Amino acid sequence: MAEYHIHPHGDDLATGDAAHPFATISRAAAIARPGDTVVVHEGVYREQVDPAHGGVSDLERIVYRAAEGEHPVIKGSERVTGWTHDRGTVWKVTLPASLFGSFNPFREELFGDWLIRPDKDTEPARHLGDVYLNGRSFYESPDLNGVYEPQVATRTVDDGTGATVPTFDPDGMRYAWHAEVDAHTGETTVWANFQDADPNVELVEVNVRRTCFFPSRTHIDYITVSGFEMCQAATPWSPPTAPQFGMVGPNWAKGWVIEGNHLHDAKCSAVCLGKEASTGENEWYRTERKTGYQYQLEAVFKGRRIGWGKETIGGHRVRFNHIHDCGQNGVVGHMGCAFSEVSWNHIHRIGVKREFFGWEIAGIKFHAAIDAIIAHNDVHDCSLGIWLDWQAQGVRVSGNVCHRNVRDLMIEVSHGPAILDNNVFASPYVFQNWSQGSAFVHNLIAGTIATHRVMDRSTPYHFPHTTEVAGCAVVSSGDDRYRNNLFTTAADPLPGLGAPGLGAYAGYPTSMAGYVEAIHRMKAGENGGGDPSPEQPVYVEGNAYCGMPAAEQEPDAVCVAERMTVSVEEDEDAVTVIVDVPEAVAGASSPLTCTADLGTPRIVEEPYENADGTPIVFDSDILGADRGQASSPGPLAALHAGINRIVISRHPSV
Repeated sequence: MAEYHIHPHGDDLATGDAAHPFATISRAAAIARPGDTVVVHEGVYREQVDPAHGGVSDLERIVYRAAEGEHPVIKGSERVTGWTHDRGTVWKVTLPASLFGSFNPFREELFGDWLIRPDKDTEPARHLGDVYLNGRSFYESPDLNGVYEPQVATRTVDDGTGATVPTFDPDGMRYAWHAEVDAHTGETTVWANFQDADPNVELVEVNVRRTCFFPSRTHIDYITVSGFEMCQAATPWSPPTAPQFGMVGPNWAKGWVIEGNHLHDAKCSAVCLGKEASTGENEWYRTERKTGYQYQLEAVFKGRRIGWGKETIGGHRVRFNHIHDCGQNGVVGHMGCAFSEVSWNHIHRIGVKREFFGWEIAGIKFHAAIDAIIAHNDVHDCSLGIWLDWQAQGVRVSGNVCHRNVRDLMIEVSHGPAILDNNVFASPYVFQNWSQGSAFVHNLIAGTIATHRVMDRSTPYHFPHTTEVAGCAVVSSGDDRYRNNLFTTAADPLPGLGAPGLGAYAGYPTSMAGYVEAIHRMKAGENGGGDPSPEQPVYVEGNAYCGMPAAEQEPDAVCVAERMTVSVEEDEDAVTVIVDVPEAVAGASSPLTCTADLGTPRIVEEPYENADGTPIVFDSDILGADRGQASSPGPLAALHAGINRIVISRHPSV
C-alpha cells in the first residue's frame, strides 16, 4: 500500500513520496491502486482529476485526502490576464483555443431534457462558460448590449409555485459577460463588465473544465475524496435522462465517500451520484420522438439491463460537506444514488442565481433513491430544498433542517414507503406532495402542504430493497401517514399554495375500508360518472396543531389558537432552531411509533422499515435523545412551555 504526495511545486517525474512529491493529482490518479493513499498539500490545482483505478472494497479503497491541516483547492478554471479596456466599465480579452482543448464551455450550450428557460425555440442559448472576479460568478448576457448596460431586475419564473422570485443577489446582475467563439480559429473573445474593478489587478478566472474530480470511465469503485475545496467547473445540465455530471462524483460506480469538502460555484451540479450515457442522452430534447416521461421510464429498464443493482451501483456516502452557489443542484443523481447516504451537509443558495430554469433544480435532487438515507443536513435559501422524484422507495429523510427555501420538500410520482422523521421544515411552503405512501413521524412542520394527483404518469415500484421492478402505478393521492408531528403556520404564508396543517387532506378517508367503499360507490355509478379513482386514506394520530384547526381526521388532537413562532439561526459551527411553544402543546404526549404502527403502502406493500428489513422504533429525537415510552409531538423528545432551542452541531464525530 503506497502513499503518494502532491505539492504545487512538485514534479510529475519525481517518485511521489513525501520528500519528492508529484506536481499534479492527476499523476497519482493514473497509478494509484487499491489500498493506496494520495495526500494533497496546500495549493491551487487547476486540473480535471480522472482516476484510472478504484478500490475493490470498503476496506481496500483508494483515498484522496488533504494533508493534515492544509487546504488544497481544485479549480475547473484558469486565471486570465491581458484584458484590454473596451468602453465604460467593460473590458475584453481574446483567449486561444489551446486554453480549452476539446471542451470549450463558452461554445458548449446549456441544454437538455426538462430545461425550461431559455426556451430552445424562442430564446438565445446560454452556455456553460462563466467569468469570476475574486470568486464572484458573473451573469451571461446573450448580446453585448446586456454587458454594456446590464439590467438589475427581479426575475419572474415558473418555479412550481407561480411566485415571483428574485435572484439571490439582483445587484450582482451588473456583473455580466458575453462571449463569441471564432468558428475558424477557435479563439474565444470575452467581454465582461467589471464595474469599478481592474481585471488586470484583481483575480479574474474563466472556467475551462467540465469537472474537478470525476472518472471518465464507469465502475471506478470505492474511492474516498476528503478535505478539498473544489469550484468553478463547467458542469452541464443533468436531468435524469442524460449522462449526469458533477464537479465531483463516481460516474456510475459503487462505494464512494465524498466527505469534508467545500464545494461551490458549479455551473450546474456539485456532487453527482447519477447515471451514465447508455441509459439515455437527452433524446427528448434532441428529437422529441417520445416524451421525456417515456424516455425516463426506458432509462430505468436500460439501467437494469446494464447491471443497476445493489451489488454494483450506489452505496455512496456524501457527508460533512459545505455546498453552495450552484446553478442546479448541491447533490444530484438518478439510479446511481440508490442505497446511498447523504448526511451532515450544509447546502445553500442552490438554484437562486436564476440564469436558467428547469424542473431538475434543488439542493438535493434524486430519482430512484431506493433505500437512500438523507439525514442531518442543513438546507436553506434554495429554490427547492429536497426533491425526491420517481421511486423514492425505502428512502428515509431524518433529522434535517430546511428553512428559507421557496419550497422545503417535494416527493413526486413515487408510491412509498418513504419515511420522514424528526425533521424541521420551517419555510412558508413546506411540502409539494405529488406522491403517495409517505410517513411523517415527529416532524416540525411550519408551513403549508399541497397534495396533487398524477393520473397520466404510471411510474415504477420495486420488490423490497432491490432494484427489480415489480410494477407501475399512477398517483391518486393519499395513502400517507402523519403521526406525532407538530404543526404551525408561517408568519407570512404564501397565498393559494397548499393549506396549513393537514387541511390539504380534507375529505380523504381514514381507513382502507373507507377507500374500498368509495371504489364500490364508483362502480355503482354513485359518483355521477366522475373521478374513477378516489383519494386513498390518510392515517393521522398524535399530532398537535398551533394556529390552525386540527385535521378533520383527528378531531380530538391537541389544538391551540395561537401560532407557534419558529426561527433559525446559522453560524459556522451549528444551526439553531428556536421554537416558542404554547403551554398546552408542551404538555402533549403520545406513545412511540414503530414500523408495525405504520402498516404498508397500498401499492408497494413494503413495510416502513430499515434497508436491511429490520423494524424501526422512532425512539430518538433530532438530537439523539431517548424518547422513553412516550414523547412530545415534533422532533424534540421533551418540549417545555416558552422558548426551546434545538442546537445541531455541524461537526459531529464521524
